[in-house]
Amino acid sequence: MGRCFLKGNSHTFRLDGKLAVVTGGASGIGRAVAQRFASSGACVRVLDIDGNAKAYSCDVSQQDNVKAVFNQIFQEGRIHILVNNAGISHVGNLESTSEHDVDKIFCVNVKGMYNCMYASVAHMKEHGGGIILNMASIAGTSGLADRFAYSMSKGAVVAMTYSVAKDYLAHNIRCNCISPARVHTPFVDNFLRRNYPGNEQEMFEKLEKSQPIGRMAQPEEIGALALFLCSDEASFITGSDYPIDGGFMNLRG
Repeated sequence: MGRCFLKGNSHTFRLDGKLAVVTGGASGIGRAVAQRFASSGACVRVLDIDGNAKAYSCDVSQQDNVKAVFNQIFQEGRIHILVNNAGISHVGNLESTSEHDVDKIFCVNVKGMYNCMYASVAHMKEHGGGIILNMASIAGTSGLADRFAYSMSKGAVVAMTYSVAKDYLAHNIRCNCISPARVHTPFVDNFLRRNYPGNEQEMFEKLEKSQPIGRMAQPEEIGALALFLCSDEASFITGSDYPIDGGFMNLRG
């Protein structure tokens, strides 16, 4: 009788020897991605407007600031991976979204990702390739109530991802994006505290139940998918938008 053996591989999903830049890595999803990459062997550089001694303080919406920070990182060696995670959210429909709101969301969520890709892609070309992973959202491809500006920005992230993946295939640069549903981050807690004082737990449970799987994602789960897409095991994947949504897109209703 034949037997089947599953041989473990301790090198699966490793990033040893890779230099990875993670924007918005001081908290939430970005922090989870940075920690997961570091524990998998990568040398991680965090870019965040709330930087600390181990990070580069950087406003991704300002191109000069982004260029200066990337030039510093280039001195350390080749950048293999760029994770564009920095972003902000906004609640409101078309009529309740001001021009200022649109400009603010666009500058961070769209222009910020453009600035970081613009600063790094020539470097990646020069050094034989690289990996770009953008943080999108199901809001970019699915209708969500009261998320006009945010949805606009994340739809642009998906489109930019496809464009970069297409244009840089010949340069060995892979570009993908992740589209999470609701993730339990400090933003969620702060939103509930600000808008539903005294009823935070009740509203939290309501938000969790709106996910078909019955709960929000944890940042570490997004980090696990990010690790896979930036590893050598995902070398055949480019130009893809990966939903990680607890069934939100296909199992609602």
